[in-house]
Amino acid sequence: MNLQKMMKQAQEMQAKMADMQARLEQEESEGSSGGGLVKIRINGKNMMLKVSIDDSLMKADEKEVLEDLLVAAYNDARNKVDSAVAEQMN
Repeated sequence: MNLQKMMKQAQEMQAKMADMQARLEQEESEGSSGGGLVKIRINGKNMMLKVSIDDSLMKADEKEVLEDLLVAAYNDARNKVDSAVAEQMN
């Protein structure tokens, strides 16, 4: 096998991997606990999109604020992990 052919195959593989990663980033999954009383939704980049807390667990006016704060805190932590990993890779 010649070097040119190997380089072309490597580029094709790289393009396929980038395409697959882009598709995975669009995926969303939901997890739950407490028999469905607490739910979270994340995307393929591990970013939390939504937290849902059942009304029976707390007052409604506090619940929305807590849900938003949980999403923000998780995403802040996730971004810090990503930055640390990127820094160590360099």
